[in-house]
Amino acid sequence: MRLSQVSFRYRRRAQDVLRGIDARLDPGDVIELAGANGAGKSTLLRLLAGLTPPTSGTVTGRPAVVGFAPDRFPAGQPFTVAGYLRHMSRVRGGARWEPWAERLNMTHLLGVRLRELSKGSAHKVGLAQALMPGPGLLILDEPFAGLDRDTREALPAIVTEVADRGGVVVASDHQGGLRGLAGLRHWALQDGRLAEVAAPEGPGEARVTVEVRVPAGELPAFLHRVRSDGYQARPVTPEEVG
Repeated sequence: MRLSQVSFRYRRRAQDVLRGIDARLDPGDVIELAGANGAGKSTLLRLLAGLTPPTSGTVTGRPAVVGFAPDRFPAGQPFTVAGYLRHMSRVRGGARWEPWAERLNMTHLLGVRLRELSKGSAHKVGLAQALMPGPGLLILDEPFAGLDRDTREALPAIVTEVADRGGVVVASDHQGGLRGLAGLRHWALQDGRLAEVAAPEGPGEARVTVEVRVPAGELPAFLHRVRSDGYQARPVTPEEVG
């Protein structure tokens, strides 16, 4: 999946919220998106998910199945939790939601109406509907917000499963709940620009950059393998090479 010179503004004469973004996402990537409040993180996530079109530039190679869990789940709908998940299952072609109700510790909520849920419980419903179709691209906006301890501890393993089957996960997360994952990529948004940044280094830990050339057809598997081993790796553009 690739973003090429992507920009976005909310109104025709308004200032760009996102400017000239170039990025590549490969199968198996897990990306943590950081930035100050108002930096445009949620806008970028919606754009990645295909819910918002860019003002200019292109997004290509988006996986056919996308799961999106918003920061604020739209709870003002006339459903119980079970009724909503059944509805989303029909929309998703019969995707099974029951295993996710178990894994996200929400079976006790199935008879509760959406409008009666706490923020954390509503967030679980949002996660379940995003995960149920087996997404090739999973977008998570503050996924750990309001979750109970058991669910917070379960979520990194769920994200790893998505990546291990070749899916891409992008999460905006102030709480750093995915920081322990091997190969986690770090994106930072500032002044509308996106940059890939290094993970925070531990005391006394030095890093070096190594150039490795691989056949183009082997690149996705190579990147997934080295990131799984805990290394940071990204493709470079022809302009960067020479």
